[in-house]
Amino acid sequence: MTTKRPNFIFILADDLGYADLGCTGARAPVSPNLDRMAAEGLLFTHGYSNSPVCSPTRFALITGRWQYRLRGAAEEPMTGRFRGDKIVGLPPEHPTLPSLLRDAGYRTALVGKWHLGYPPHFGPIKSGYQEFFGPMSGGVDYFNYTDSIGKRDLWEGEAPAEDHGYLTDALSDRAVRFIEDTPEGQPFLLSLHYTAPHWPWETREDHAESQRIGGRINHVDGGSLATYRRMIHHMDEGIGRVLAALQAKGLAEDTLVVFTSDNGGERFSDTWPFVGQKMDLLEGGIRVPLIARWPARIAPGGTSATPALTMDWCATMLEAAGVAPHPEYPLDGLSLLPLFADPAWNPQRRLYWRMLHRRQAALRDGDWKYLAMDGHEYLFDLAADERERANQARREPERLAAMRQAWQDWAAGLPPIPQEARATLVFGEAEIPRASH
Repeated sequence: MTTKRPNFIFILADDLGYADLGCTGARAPVSPNLDRMAAEGLLFTHGYSNSPVCSPTRFALITGRWQYRLRGAAEEPMTGRFRGDKIVGLPPEHPTLPSLLRDAGYRTALVGKWHLGYPPHFGPIKSGYQEFFGPMSGGVDYFNYTDSIGKRDLWEGEAPAEDHGYLTDALSDRAVRFIEDTPEGQPFLLSLHYTAPHWPWETREDHAESQRIGGRINHVDGGSLATYRRMIHHMDEGIGRVLAALQAKGLAEDTLVVFTSDNGGERFSDTWPFVGQKMDLLEGGIRVPLIARWPARIAPGGTSATPALTMDWCATMLEAAGVAPHPEYPLDGLSLLPLFADPAWNPQRRLYWRMLHRRQAALRDGDWKYLAMDGHEYLFDLAADERERANQARREPERLAAMRQAWQDWAAGLPPIPQEARATLVFGEAEIPRASH
C-alpha cells in the first residue's frame, strides 16, 4: 500500500441525471471515459447529493457540514440578486476542504463553477483555493460566458478572464494544465466543477445558437436529447484527457478521483428508474451518479449500495490526507475510507434533507424513506419501490410517526429557513408542460 500523501481530483457535473451515463443505464453511448473509470474503480448505486439544487450542495461539499448551517445555502439556488451582498455567501473565515489541505501543504485549485457568493466579499481564493478559473455564478453561456442577467462571468483568480473558446473544453484544458504543471512530489486538490450539462443547450457546434439566444441562458425554446447527450460527451472527453494526464505523469496510482453531480437532472435528463428531478426530494432529484477511482486503495470493478452524501467526500479526503478537521467546525459528513476496502461496509446512519421549495422534507433510514411535500406525507420502502409509487404511510403509521419525529429532531438542531430566503425556478408550466401522473 502506498505511503504517499494522495492527490485528489473531485469532478462535479451540473444537473446530470442518474441514468445519463452508460454505467448507470444510459440509453445512448455518451460516456466511455466515465464508464471506464467506473470499471477501474467503485460505482455507487446509492450516491446522493446534499440538495436537489446546485449551490446548497456546494456549501455542503466544501465544508463537509450540513449546508443548512450557513445562511447562503438557504437560497435555492443563489441568484444574481446577491451581487455585492456581504452576508449571503461562504464566509472566508469558515474552514473548508481546500483551506485545510492548503494549510497542510497541498496545492489547491478550482477549475469551474463556484456559485457560493459574489466578489468582493466571497470567492474561491478567499476560501482556500490558491488558483481559480471559471464562473462565479451558476450557469453561463458556453461561448460568451454571460450569466442569467447577461453579465459576463469568467474569472482568472479574482480578475476577469479573456476568451477561451467553448467553456467545457476550456475547463478541461485548464485541469490538464494544472496536472502537468504540478511540481513532482507536490500533493494537490483539483476541484473540476463543470457547468455541463446545465443549460443553455450548446455543443461545440452551437455558436450560432449562442448568438441567437443573446444571453437568455434559461433557453426554454431550445435544446434536444441529441444536444444534451453531446454536451455530456464533450465533458466525458475532457475527463478522459484529465485521466490520461494523470497516467502520463505517473500519478494515477496515488490519486483519488471522484465523479458525481450536484443534484438530479432536469428537462432532457434521464433519471430512470426514479421519479422527480432537480428541485425535488424524490429520488430523481437527489440520487446521482457517483464513481470513485483510486488504484492504490480501491479494487477495480466494485459496486456499493451503501448510501453516501456529497459532504462525505470532505471527511474522506481529509482522513486520507491525514489532516484533522477544524475543532470548532466538526464535520457532519462521514469518511468513506472503510468502503474502499469493503464495498459492503454500511454504517446504517440516517440521511436528511429539507427544502423551502414545496415545503419538502426527507429522511432515509436503511431502506425506508420519509418524504413530505406540499403538506402531504409519504413513506416508501426503497428496497422494493425505488420509484416511490407505493405509499406505505397508512400501512406503517408507527414507522411514519417515528421517522417524522426523527426528522423534526434533526431539523430542530439547525438554523431555521430565513423568512427572506427564496426558491427560484427558471421555467414553469407555461414553458414546459407537466405530466398529470
